[in-house]
Amino acid sequence: MTGVQRRTKRSGVIRDPQRGYALVATGAALFVLNAGVSRVIQAAGVDSMTLTTVRCTGTSLVLLALLAARRESLRLPRSGREVAVVIGFGISGVALVQYFYFVAIDRLPVGVALLLEFTAPLLVALFARVVYRERVRSRMWLGMGLSLGGLALVAQAWGGLTLDAVGVLAGLGAAVSLACYFLLGEHSVTDEAPLHVLTKAFLVAAVFWNVVQPVTNLWRTDLASTRPLGGTLESLHAPLWLLIVWMVALGTVVPFLAELSALRHLSATEVTLIGMVEPVGAALLGWLWFSEAMSIAQLGGVVLVLTGIGLAQTARIQRLDSDVFSPQAPLVGGQIVRGSSLSENGDA
Repeated sequence: MTGVQRRTKRSGVIRDPQRGYALVATGAALFVLNAGVSRVIQAAGVDSMTLTTVRCTGTSLVLLALLAARRESLRLPRSGREVAVVIGFGISGVALVQYFYFVAIDRLPVGVALLLEFTAPLLVALFARVVYRERVRSRMWLGMGLSLGGLALVAQAWGGLTLDAVGVLAGLGAAVSLACYFLLGEHSVTDEAPLHVLTKAFLVAAVFWNVVQPVTNLWRTDLASTRPLGGTLESLHAPLWLLIVWMVALGTVVPFLAELSALRHLSATEVTLIGMVEPVGAALLGWLWFSEAMSIAQLGGVVLVLTGIGLAQTARIQRLDSDVFSPQAPLVGGQIVRGSSLSENGDA
């Protein structure tokens, strides 16, 4: 086995970083495009909560269909702890991040909304330091300072908050939820296929949101109507039902599977670092599609935030521990531990 590919002792999963990078890049590109598609759906009169229910319900059904086609069945949780992880991942890491995301992109420029969401790596690093008591390099604090300063520039805080307050809170809420997604996702794929993990998470999210806002609310909208794509694409039209199908399939199922599968080849730290291209892509999409330009100061703030995120995430010191949920056994910084330790050269 080469130095690039690594196998863990218990799961036998071969780690291929190059494949992991490709999966994260694919997921990020599709998530960026989905921001534009979701905006068009919201402009058609579908509110954020209903859209969240539709996305979670549709995605769970597609994932169940994939399992049926593969003749695979879901493994039920075997302990109270596993039940808690599945429910926690489904609600905090999937259900809430969808809702906060939709609220944020509806009220903020797309690039700003995703920039706020992608402060999640800062929270991952801070969680590792405070809760897991993981040793970190001092540049973590510099990274956080740069990110806070950058966010102040993006929000143009010196002239009073120029961004929608609810949108900002939603963006920060999405960041907290995304941090939960990466932390719990890294743990969940250690002993179970990503497709199974994601299916159970979206089933939990679908049940949660259908209790809060049933998917039947969508029937109040004319799904057969043709909608303009808005912005610079105003002259182009697409049926509303097709946009919703795109949102579920290419805007959710494929990118979520891609990024969760990447956690089999990369650590949560690496996935979140590479995924930082997403807010940059979203800012570009907002400019090209919706003519959302940023000032020089705001662009400088974006650079500061991304630099700070990179510093904070790379400040984590590698450790090899078996129980990623024990406060005395923190998440590994540069390597993911699949339920057992790796040998020194990474091979089984």
